[in-house]
Amino acid sequence: MPGLALAQAYQCQLPPRIAPVRPAVPSGPVRRTSIGAYTLAASWSPDYCKTSGDTRSLQCSAKRGRFGFILHGLWPEAARGPSPQWCALNPVPSPQLLREHLCMTPSPGLLAHEWAKHGSCMVGTPEKYFRVSAILWRSIHWPDADRLSRRKDLTAGMLRDEFLAANPGWKRESVGIEASRKGWLRELRLCYRADFRPGRCPPARFGPADTAPLKIWRGL
Repeated sequence: MPGLALAQAYQCQLPPRIAPVRPAVPSGPVRRTSIGAYTLAASWSPDYCKTSGDTRSLQCSAKRGRFGFILHGLWPEAARGPSPQWCALNPVPSPQLLREHLCMTPSPGLLAHEWAKHGSCMVGTPEKYFRVSAILWRSIHWPDADRLSRRKDLTAGMLRDEFLAANPGWKRESVGIEASRKGWLRELRLCYRADFRPGRCPPARFGPADTAPLKIWRGL
């Protein structure tokens, strides 16, 4: 699909139209702080669909696509202290704008939530937030996590190795992993400096050490 930001998917067929979304409901206080870095969070969709029990959504129903890594969101990180959040609830992204990015983030509600919670602290419009997110998303070559899931001796370091091999110029310190308590892959979290160049992940974003066992739900 020329011009679209695509998730790691076997296919992605956009619906002809989507319904308007409701304004996001803040889940915490407003924080307007200076930005010192960014995190690009990429969820492993098969794990989400397994653990959530979701079988009807665009992301999980398989009627319009089968997804691997999808963009959870682009998050501004504070120069110091807690990250900025919920800087504005308006404007609410239009259905047409959300539809254009469903192959990157196959959930209108999640797109709208990420703009309100994170994007509104970065830029003035959802159009610009999604445009910046899509530029970063397209610049990444995602590892074949479905293939890696077949390795019985898989570790977090092996997943980082695959990412680094596919993305020259990135360093291990910039590739964070979120895993469940039982060691299942949930997300890759890529850490950027304020100038959008790869930067060092803080410990909370870096996640498990390279030697930690890792499991990946196959599901594709």
